[in-house]
Amino acid sequence: MPSAIKKGTVMPAGASAHYDVFSVRGLYTGLSDGWTYLNAHAVPQISERVASGVARSFRMSTAVATQEGPDGAHSATPAPGRLEGDGNYTAARMAVADLTGSKADRVVLGPSLPVLYQSLAHAARPLLGSNSSVVLSKLDPPSLYSAFSEVKAETRWAQPDLGTGELPGFQFAELVDGSTRLVAFSAAHELLGTVSPAAEIIDTVHERSRAWTLLDVSAIAPYRPINFDDLGADILGLDLGLLGGPQLAALVFRDTRMFRRLDALDPVHTGKGARKLETPISSGLAGGVGPLVDHLAGLAGGESGSRRKRLRTSMDALSVYLEDLRSDLYSFLSTLPAVHILGVTGEAAAGASDDRLPRLTFAVKGVPAETVYKRLFDNGLVTTLAPQTPLLTEMGVEEIGGAVTVALGPFNTYHDVEHLIRVVASLA
Repeated sequence: MPSAIKKGTVMPAGASAHYDVFSVRGLYTGLSDGWTYLNAHAVPQISERVASGVARSFRMSTAVATQEGPDGAHSATPAPGRLEGDGNYTAARMAVADLTGSKADRVVLGPSLPVLYQSLAHAARPLLGSNSSVVLSKLDPPSLYSAFSEVKAETRWAQPDLGTGELPGFQFAELVDGSTRLVAFSAAHELLGTVSPAAEIIDTVHERSRAWTLLDVSAIAPYRPINFDDLGADILGLDLGLLGGPQLAALVFRDTRMFRRLDALDPVHTGKGARKLETPISSGLAGGVGPLVDHLAGLAGGESGSRRKRLRTSMDALSVYLEDLRSDLYSFLSTLPAVHILGVTGEAAAGASDDRLPRLTFAVKGVPAETVYKRLFDNGLVTTLAPQTPLLTEMGVEEIGGAVTVALGPFNTYHDVEHLIRVVASLA
């Protein structure tokens, strides 16, 4: 059991910014209701900046954009009759580009990541013929990999380790060959917190084929800075709602020349750009993407420098702070003998990697998950019952009576972790 509440300010090594969690908590007005939210994997808290940005976007999207005078610096834009809402799409693409270290003309917006994956599978038909293959991962949510279930290409499966919940990278050397045209997998598991060896996998893919790599970074983006070039993937998938933003998603491509090889989904946009893959989204929701990225850049990013620079500084500081919290969360839960942490506890998980996100799924031996969840809720702790996914079922979750998932957010404190441990200990 932790003995005392630690300070809420962390100074990352080599960084000038510090992370003040108590100031960050003030950015989320929803936290004033007294509940302790540990469900960031499913329902992230929405900051006041994002909520206000979306409200303004919906309110102003139908208004005519302000016209500069003839001597203004931007007198040529916007075009006469242009509505405020039209600019939200451009601003959203720029925000996603800053978030991922890319460029706005490589960003494809969509209503959700499954829809974007389906759009990509449809548009990539020229690449995925009967003589080709795709490699998908059983670590991913079925809603993502099912998008490629109807392509003509042969489907090959990368299997997770059922003891650790990790995605072994060595298997891709056998799965990928000259016929492979697409390899899709997630950078981390949304419920277990396991982090995939993305760099190792992508290097293997590129050494053995000309395949595109599609990497879902939705689970890892709330905790660590994302840099497109460092990851090495050809396409990134990102669910903005899981970052505490509007219910939208994005695909980010390595190069605009990739669009030339894809079919257009909309006969109106048949050019060579990103819009050929987009499906209609609300301009009001799109107006919340910029405020989301501004919010993340302001967590500990200071007031000077570009948004990309402030974002990198902020996410570095957040990563250090939450890594400390993650260590306590895993360490103290592991000391409770009746607690089983999926992928961590037991002989089958021996040798599991320490590279994990500040989220986990656990069960209490002899206590149904519903009972654990209710006890936590009765003590003001908001978690979720782990869903019955194919992976969790194979890992034996149903056999032990279900499990509960906990995920930390940028506003969680050491006191929150202590409170969780005390309540679980009362059951264990």
